[in-house]
Amino acid sequence: MSGNYQFGAGLMPQAPKTPQQDRVLSVEPVNLFPTRIWQSRLTNLAPHFPAWVAAVEAMRAAQPVAAGRSNRLGWNSAEKDVFDRPAFTELQAAIRACCDFALRQMGMAQPNYRLESWVNIHDRGGFNFLHMHDGCLLSGAFYLQVPPGSGNLVFRDPRPGVINSPFKGPNANGHSDLQVGPEAGLVVLFPNWLDHYVEPHENDIPRIALSFNALGR
Repeated sequence: MSGNYQFGAGLMPQAPKTPQQDRVLSVEPVNLFPTRIWQSRLTNLAPHFPAWVAAVEAMRAAQPVAAGRSNRLGWNSAEKDVFDRPAFTELQAAIRACCDFALRQMGMAQPNYRLESWVNIHDRGGFNFLHMHDGCLLSGAFYLQVPPGSGNLVFRDPRPGVINSPFKGPNANGHSDLQVGPEAGLVVLFPNWLDHYVEPHENDIPRIALSFNALGR
């Protein structure tokens, strides 16, 4: 029996690699500068959604003037204490569990923070322009009411130089923004420095999200 053969753990003969195969297999991709976001679906809380929508609508009726900030053609609450209200106790507990998980992955062994939270509503044509959440540990959104035509959440590629890449799309070293399609019950968490915006809403039923930041104590 001629030729050199290698035997693996299964004691099956393996043909020797050609020089061409050796050269290809020696190339190892290494991903640099990863940006991580997190998602969770709180479908177990769905029975609370109608009551939460009613609470949000009551808040808007009591204070019809929008706070503004990055929201256009919609309404957002000036107060940032939504999760502290009794109606949202279970939601706050779930959001805290999500934040704890993300903050530990970012290096905070024992997360110690407080949550600020506010309502973000889009009427037809409503959107959020490009912005970031300065001065906090972590940011996020919980989607409460998502009718058809709700605008996507879009994250801008945080690498400034990649705009000059000749490669476009989700390729290695390509330039591509990330779109997240909202759905009722979805939580999205992301680093506070990640630029993002919300595409225009295309339905007469409002799109309702509860946005939040984890702030250092």
